[in-house]
Amino acid sequence: MSSVRKIICLANSWKKHERCIAGIDVDTGKWVRPVCDTLYPETGKVPKWVRFVEGREPRLLDLLAIPLDDTGDDFGFECENHSVLAGQWQYVGRANVEDVLPYCDRGAYILHNRWKYVYPSYLRSLPFHQRTTLQLIFAERFSIEGKPNGKGYMDWRGTIVTSRGICLRKIKITDPLLVKKLDDGYEPPTRCLVTMSLSIPYAFPDWEGEAPAWKLIAGVIAM
Repeated sequence: MSSVRKIICLANSWKKHERCIAGIDVDTGKWVRPVCDTLYPETGKVPKWVRFVEGREPRLLDLLAIPLDDTGDDFGFECENHSVLAGQWQYVGRANVEDVLPYCDRGAYILHNRWKYVYPSYLRSLPFHQRTTLQLIFAERFSIEGKPNGKGYMDWRGTIVTSRGICLRKIKITDPLLVKKLDDGYEPPTRCLVTMSLSIPYAFPDWEGEAPAWKLIAGVIAM
């Protein structure tokens, strides 16, 4: 298989002052998360000089050609990772919403359970291919709320309700472009596609036990 894979970009979200890029491989139909695991062995985040295409950030629904290895560091619980190889990322076109609808997950849970987080130890108990950390959700009802976070900007969170009545409340939004639009007064539509992702494990100061991987809203596509 060629080292260059073509993906439909479904996430370009914050990760430790850089970005996490993810999407669907158009040849396999599987999720792919390019990771710079040699440059950043703790997170695999993708720096600007690697991810930029035609001098700009990758956008949701962009078709990207990316040199990728067949495997990558899974950071102990992620099954979608592929190491970024040397070479320029290429913008090769645009997908539309109908192209990605077949990849919506309509299962009983949003990322494994009804909680806001997943324990990495649980994911490691699963067969490797079931350690899902990315999911595209069709939201029948999507709502936003924001509040000042004390650092001079708004903390935006979203609530998702699926057609099966699964509800996930007040999930942090990590899509920088959407956050900018929300800051400017944008109101997203009620029905939309939402890319869910799991964070690198993190425990708040008063957390007891294993550090969980938190559910994040990594991208939102209007219907």
